[in-house]
Amino acid sequence: MAAISRLLIVDDDPDIRNVLSLLLKDKYIVAEACDGFQALEYMHANPDTDLVILDVMMPKMSGIDTCAKLREFSTVPVLFLTAKSAEQDRVSAYTSGGDDFLSKPFSQAELLAKVSSLLRRYQQYRGKPAAVLTIDNLEVDLAQHTVKSNGVPVSLTDTEYAILDYLLQHRGTVVTAEELYESVWGAKYLSGSGNTVMVHVLNVRRKIEENPSSPKILRTVWGRGYQIE
Repeated sequence: MAAISRLLIVDDDPDIRNVLSLLLKDKYIVAEACDGFQALEYMHANPDTDLVILDVMMPKMSGIDTCAKLREFSTVPVLFLTAKSAEQDRVSAYTSGGDDFLSKPFSQAELLAKVSSLLRRYQQYRGKPAAVLTIDNLEVDLAQHTVKSNGVPVSLTDTEYAILDYLLQHRGTVVTAEELYESVWGAKYLSGSGNTVMVHVLNVRRKIEENPSSPKILRTVWGRGYQIE
């Protein structure tokens, strides 16, 4: 029997935490934190947590700052939850290391779909068959879900790793933003999805390229998509 996934809900509003717990506790083991400091403390003590649902607007420490600090020691998937839907908020969420974004108000079906998709991706890329790929200065171990650049470990989120893995699977082929989004996020490509892909690709490039402004590994083929040769 597969282990039940463990989720952490981080929100300063107890009513929101209660609603999320009620929606999720039938399928998952759910823990709660009321702010970023408590969330980081919990994650240090419970590194086997499978997913963090993180509110953006919180006192003491914002969700953006919390995610950035979390990324210093964990690659756990992060689903941002916020009432704000401006494009800049999405960019900030993704740049800090977030994996996906859900705006309030949301339906139970949408929440469960996002959670399921992130968990599936997380588990998929932890169970890759043994193989090591080397491209230029980059080394990708598909068994260990690890990446090195010039021999130095690179910390990628699971979404960033999934993007890299998908492009490696289609090495030599131009992958459109639509194909990449629907394959990695497991959702229908919408008008704002291209920016989501772009920000994540830029994050990957910044981490794996010696000179991100002149990439040798992950190239943008203008007007078409992305490619690893």
